[in-house]
Amino acid sequence: MLIETFEDMLFYPESEFLKEFPSPEQLKYRIIISTKPPQEYRKAQTANRKGDDLHKSEEEDLLGKEPSELNTDEHEEDDDTSDSDSSEDNNGSNIGGLSSPGAHKYKHLIAIHARKPKGGLKEVLKIELNKVRRLSLSEQALEKAAESYGTDIVRFTQKNILRVYPKGTRFNSSNYKPLIGWMHGAQMVAFNMQGYGRSLWLMQGMFRANGGCGYVKKPDFVMKNLDNQVFDPKANLPVKKTLKVKVYMGDGWHLDFKHTHFDLYSPPDFYTRVGIAGVPADEIMKQTKKKEDIWTPSWEEEFTFQLKVPELALLRVEVHEHDLSEKDDFGGQTCFPISELEQGIRAVPLFDRKGNKYNSIRLLMRFQFI
Repeated sequence: MLIETFEDMLFYPESEFLKEFPSPEQLKYRIIISTKPPQEYRKAQTANRKGDDLHKSEEEDLLGKEPSELNTDEHEEDDDTSDSDSSEDNNGSNIGGLSSPGAHKYKHLIAIHARKPKGGLKEVLKIELNKVRRLSLSEQALEKAAESYGTDIVRFTQKNILRVYPKGTRFNSSNYKPLIGWMHGAQMVAFNMQGYGRSLWLMQGMFRANGGCGYVKKPDFVMKNLDNQVFDPKANLPVKKTLKVKVYMGDGWHLDFKHTHFDLYSPPDFYTRVGIAGVPADEIMKQTKKKEDIWTPSWEEEFTFQLKVPELALLRVEVHEHDLSEKDDFGGQTCFPISELEQGIRAVPLFDRKGNKYNSIRLLMRFQFI
């Protein structure tokens, strides 16, 4: 049915496994299947390997279940149904008469096999020759792996697909820090899109690149080794680029907010936070002085950022209103890739908490690379 429906649009390997991931040009207007094999194969292999699951390692458990398989009482446990490729040991054979011809044909349409992690993190991240596969890790598993095996993750993503997903206990639809996945080459970093907050602002900023089409090419040094060295996000690299950001003034709040929104009896006291999100060595936030009792604040302050990996850096801008008695009020935010930043003086539009652009609020800023 898949072949009849999609015909030439369906991309699948001629051999049992995809030996090398196709280029974006090869996948234009094509459909590619990445999933676990048919249930008949999983049942067959389960029958052939009874008792194997009793010997799972502790590190394997840390990899976590798929979000759809978590419930409120099972936070980080693993089981046999998570992102598995149970076909890798039976090589397509008809074990115990459980494999049907239809399942056999469908199995060979799967271009990228999803694989259940076996063993520890180091073992999971090993490269398999002549076989492209997909690995799914929970946010905690990725953080743990990045602590000790950062370059192994980068090397793995140069040939394979890595998907990262939020932990199942984020009942309030909060999100984790996406840059850990991006800087290690993860192709899919899943979000809780119904929420909002700084993590989603970073995602929105990252994908403003490339015309906002929804796809961003990884830097060359993440996709392949340069000078026979794998990129290490935690390495102490030399400064590659210096960015100067000047915040002149802001305007438009009196048009987009009620006059009593920030303070009941006086104009707002605005300040601006400017900073970088990226590799650990580049991350920093700086702040202007607050301007009291004015709807059109003028700061005239300049900040300098020394960037070691500008290709992975995002410029963060937030405006807040100072409040003595309560938490400071939100006044707007924006985020965009350093790699696509144009020099000069710009009127920068701000966005609300959910990422919707305000009608009138702008910051007058200057960007300069030295």
